[in-house]
Amino acid sequence: MDFSVESLETPALTKAQLADLLFEQIGLNKRESKDMIDAFFDLISGSLVEGTDVKISGFGNFQIRTKAPRPGRNPRTGEAIPIQARRVVTFHASHKLKEQIQEDSNKPSVSV
Repeated sequence: MDFSVESLETPALTKAQLADLLFEQIGLNKRESKDMIDAFFDLISGSLVEGTDVKISGFGNFQIRTKAPRPGRNPRTGEAIPIQARRVVTFHASHKLKEQIQEDSNKPSVSV
């Protein structure tokens, strides 16, 4: 099954657009499509909040990383400000995704 997102008007792909794609291309009703997208992202975010890495085969890995506290400074005033320890999410693309991106960037672009 081939999915097409070429009708996107904005540079970002939204959850609403993903739900519309499920509705149009798979045949789920709009409510089921929205619920499926919401459940997918709830599952990913819930796993990350618990500290569990999320691996999506052929796409990439979302990982939680703990950053240590460090000294920082206010760029406007130069005042020293401590930056507290925090957890951040990192994403590492899979080799398959990286290859697809490289293949797409090697295609000649058509300009008008």
